[in-house]
Amino acid sequence: MTNGSAPRRDSRSVLRGFTEVRSIDPVPDCERQGTVGRQGPFWFAFNLQPVSLALGFVGPAMGLSLAWTVVASIAGLLFGTVFVAFHAIQGPRLGLPQMIQSRAQFGYRGVLVPLTGTLFTFLGYNIVNISIAKDGMHSLYGFNPTIVAVVITAAGMAAAAIGYDLLHRAFRLAFWLSLPLWVALSVGLLLGRAHHPPASIGDFVGLAFAAQFTVTASYAISGAPFVSDYTRYLPRDTRSAPMIAAVFIGTIASPIWLVPIGAWMALRLRTSDALAGIATVGNDTLPLLGDTLVILSIAIFAILIAANTYSGALTVVTAADSVWSLTPTRRIRVVATVGFAVVSLILGLVLTDSTSTIDALLLIMLYLLVPWTAINLTDFFFIRRGRYDIEALYTPKSVYGTWSTHGLIAYFAGVLAELPFMALPFFVGPAAAALGGIDIAFIPGLVISASFYLVLAQSTRNAR
Repeated sequence: MTNGSAPRRDSRSVLRGFTEVRSIDPVPDCERQGTVGRQGPFWFAFNLQPVSLALGFVGPAMGLSLAWTVVASIAGLLFGTVFVAFHAIQGPRLGLPQMIQSRAQFGYRGVLVPLTGTLFTFLGYNIVNISIAKDGMHSLYGFNPTIVAVVITAAGMAAAAIGYDLLHRAFRLAFWLSLPLWVALSVGLLLGRAHHPPASIGDFVGLAFAAQFTVTASYAISGAPFVSDYTRYLPRDTRSAPMIAAVFIGTIASPIWLVPIGAWMALRLRTSDALAGIATVGNDTLPLLGDTLVILSIAIFAILIAANTYSGALTVVTAADSVWSLTPTRRIRVVATVGFAVVSLILGLVLTDSTSTIDALLLIMLYLLVPWTAINLTDFFFIRRGRYDIEALYTPKSVYGTWSTHGLIAYFAGVLAELPFMALPFFVGPAAAALGGIDIAFIPGLVISASFYLVLAQSTRNAR
């Protein structure tokens, strides 16, 4: 199953009947297409949406000022996006979905352990998107929340089933349609068109600063499992530095822009509803600007649900293949897509408090993803230096093993190191309590996982 080097064909070769042919199998060189220049707008549009804006609500709700919220957010986004950007080169180099490559660190079946974290991420973001969309449209316009949830989930499911090319085109379209509207809203804020004096300007609060840093870092890091899924069709000879830079800049630029707007809304409007804030500030700036941006945001939620469902389905197929050794076909991917979308819809309808849902899910995502990203990047850049036997990744008894003790020990060591530092609504570790509730669990998780793996995997440094 090693990628070939046949002449490159037109990008339509990846489709059959308008649906992507590939599932979790490697993308051969003859089907590679796309450019680095398109990656920046893709990832920019990925985060140019209300969830990024809602991140700005966290610090102000705990008494943090606008300025300190911005500082904490930029620091958190810079920290988290570094990991996302370095995953970007794995897609072109290997032509694989992100989690198939992780079999090299955890084993053919051992990969089921980190798969739980990535599945939680894709499912969690679908729940958040559905929750914000249905609650916002109900409160603003009286729409039936169940109908809103069903419509956007169905649209996302259909797009995810069609696959890779459609998702890239949809995000590029979203970029060009939404960018001028967000610019107009931002200019209106700078010119003082939206007059809403703050009830409180906030101050520096250590716990709030740490919470804002953590939630934005988590939001950024949670993009790591997506990256290879949307870069694996790029040509194998794609240069590393421009690729990393494009994903880094594209990923971080939009939340750095929207988080301060969200913090402004939290302080001036006293709102915890992203869509309501967009409608109010936008309509204050220009007639119907807010309503137009809300409607476009709902369409973008459908695209985001499609992206989460697409990656979630690939992860489900990876998990199933790790147990039963399936033949990765288009049909299996589409069936997994439908199943994943249905589960997302049910949970999105059951969980109704979007603000608390976002906060809790982002923290849990951080705890589960930090050990995985630390191990994966350590293996790719320091142990195997990007050299993998692609065929062996699809073979239960291969050089990578069925259960790799190196990766699994490092992963669980990282998670255990995080426990004392966790600060969740239902659990506060002793170290977090001693720090006044400040959550820095990702730091020991990152350091311990990477260190353990670096030491344990030395024997595989020269192995493919």
